[in-house]
Amino acid sequence: QVQLVESGGGLVQAGDSLRLSCAASGHTFSSYAVGWFRQAPGKEREFVATITKNGGSTQYADFVKGRFTISRDNTKNTAYLQMSSLKPEDTAVYYCAAVFRPYGLYSVRISEYEYWGQGTQVTVSS
Repeated sequence: QVQLVESGGGLVQAGDSLRLSCAASGHTFSSYAVGWFRQAPGKEREFVATITKNGGSTQYADFVKGRFTISRDNTKNTAYLQMSSLKPEDTAVYYCAAVFRPYGLYSVRISEYEYWGQGTQVTVSS
């Protein structure tokens, strides 16, 4: 079992930055790939970014490339999503998730993730 707790959400203005954190406890965090997803009101949950177990590889959704950066610190059992140049359309609940990937692959598929946090609200005003 892996427990995930997100933090760092809030209300910001367009163009501002936020850093979300995902604190993990339980099994060895360093054996898990981590993904960030988001869900806006009335919309399906969508992939945002993912990172391999050691942070060596990342992948992003096209709509956040160049604005968001995913990272992790396995010594702190924490993953991060640095968000900059925020837009009103980035407003959503952001979730982190983890999947056991000891051989280093990440995943962009929601269905493959085993553990989820409770989410943190990000609201971007225009």
